[in-house]
Amino acid sequence: MKTLLGPTRIGALAIIGALAGCQQANEPEDGLQPAVEASPDAKPGMELTDVRLVLPAVSGNPGAAYFVVNNGGENGATLAGVHIDGVGKTEIHETSGGSMRKLERLEIAPDGSAVFEPGGKHVMAFDISDEMKAGGVTEMTLTFADGDKISMPATIESAGGAMPMGGMEN
Repeated sequence: MKTLLGPTRIGALAIIGALAGCQQANEPEDGLQPAVEASPDAKPGMELTDVRLVLPAVSGNPGAAYFVVNNGGENGATLAGVHIDGVGKTEIHETSGGSMRKLERLEIAPDGSAVFEPGGKHVMAFDISDEMKAGGVTEMTLTFADGDKISMPATIESAGGAMPMGGMEN
């Protein structure tokens, strides 16, 4: 006994197949989610610049994220957390006097800024996906204590690409 598919079933299967093909076409080949520009609904007065994720020199070790966050608002802001797409866990740290300590929160004064740079404040990035490659882009999102957020693309750099080479001659 043969079972034939009716025209309605064939049409439904064709539509499902077409939709599945469209969905796959929107995913990047490298498996990373595309970064998007900061939302106009981001925390008022906040600006995020110079965003970069530096991969570790040794695979499996933590990397670090650096950026500048400017508070152009009339009120102070409290940075409570950082999320980086493709990173399992992040922690805000500060290096001072040769020792590093974890910061649970960071206050940013009105018309003030916080500079995250090597040897100072930085974000430790743990469990970095193997899909993350130097030259790529990911997205970093800062979350503030009041629940507001701001997101920006972060360039991905190799450990050697982030180190200043001042004073060296060829």
